[in-house]
Amino acid sequence: MRGKKYFLTLAVVYLAYLTHGIQAIVISQNLDNFAAQWGTDSAGVYAAISYTGLAKFLTVWICGEISDKIGRKIMAMIGAIMYVLMFAGLLMTTSFAVACVCAFLGGAATSFFDGSLYAAAQESWIKAPGAAVILIKGFISISGLIYPMIVVALRAQGGNAWRTGVILPIVMSVIVLVIAFIAPYSYDEELKAKKAAGTVEKKEKGALDEDAKIAQERFKVPAPKWLVVPLALMGFINMSTMYSAQQLLTRYGLTYVGMSDSASAALTSLYTGGSLAAVLIWTFAMAGFRWRTLKILIIDLCGSIVFYALAITTHSVTMVQVAAFAIGFFAAGGALQCGVALTNEFHPGPKGRNLGIYYTLMGLSGYVMPVITSQLTTIFGDEGVASRYSLAINLVFAAVGLLFCLYLASQYKKWFGVSWAAAKGKDDIY
Repeated sequence: MRGKKYFLTLAVVYLAYLTHGIQAIVISQNLDNFAAQWGTDSAGVYAAISYTGLAKFLTVWICGEISDKIGRKIMAMIGAIMYVLMFAGLLMTTSFAVACVCAFLGGAATSFFDGSLYAAAQESWIKAPGAAVILIKGFISISGLIYPMIVVALRAQGGNAWRTGVILPIVMSVIVLVIAFIAPYSYDEELKAKKAAGTVEKKEKGALDEDAKIAQERFKVPAPKWLVVPLALMGFINMSTMYSAQQLLTRYGLTYVGMSDSASAALTSLYTGGSLAAVLIWTFAMAGFRWRTLKILIIDLCGSIVFYALAITTHSVTMVQVAAFAIGFFAAGGALQCGVALTNEFHPGPKGRNLGIYYTLMGLSGYVMPVITSQLTTIFGDEGVASRYSLAINLVFAAVGLLFCLYLASQYKKWFGVSWAAAKGKDDIY
């Protein structure tokens, strides 16, 4: 960390993503209550959730560009304000149309956070920027672990007690807003100083940063340029196998497996526990054993296929619980971040552009998958059957992603002169 000066900045980052962990599941965890309040059914609620993904699809790329122009503070504050509006709107409205607008606000707010706070974390903790980013995933997972249990406890009290579970992230968002306003940001300070001195540099078109140059120099034989397309699509695949499971597991356990309210809600907590375990284990594997990104991603996709298959072919409560934990481990324990690293490794270029393309495809998945679940619910007239088919689609996506990664593995030695399964060299950043 850059001394104690940026402690508050990191507090903004981690509290914002603790709140985001709730935002990602607040609608699905309160599905029945929101359906009754908005005058719709479960298919309608899934359709509302899709607007979160649509917003991220439309805004995540541009938010990163804007953050570099105007700084981190304003972006973080706008994101917090939009979260307040989203949660308050969801809680107060009886209109399905307004609920969709609120969901859209939530997705856009997350883009404002992603565009500013990922960078702010790394800029505030320059001695361990990787750890700073991994901790973001950890705080998201903590919310996903605890919040479903809070929802069940509030629902058990009956009446309007469930509404407290939506008021909670409103309070958290207000705290984020206040701290974001008073916290310092190293990037903003440097940007202000450069503007004052008239030394803001304009990067030449096509110029590569140092990491991109290193990645490019690693090639023994240049990889095909068309790889950029399937690499970007990995953002869609990795998001699909992670996000829709997070939205579906509780309802799947309740409506298809026949689990109790508390036991089905615990599936989301098990899923999140698996993701936390994976963050720790994969971080150690990459740092301690120098595992390559492709190796971890292949393992993740294999595990996702196996345990999605287990989840959709059994009515055993125990087996579904095991599958929920394992899906969290393999699909949500860093596969998204590995996909970004893989894109930068095989397609060296401006990192902001690579990240923008990848995250845009992620946002598209966040829109498409809830729409598919909504349509399946309407077609079958059975939420349990619809959620089962949605999980099966995730399995198919994981299989497609695995085939692509196996192709990369088969060509890896030709391109880089070393096996994909070999430990990384001392100076190998990928």
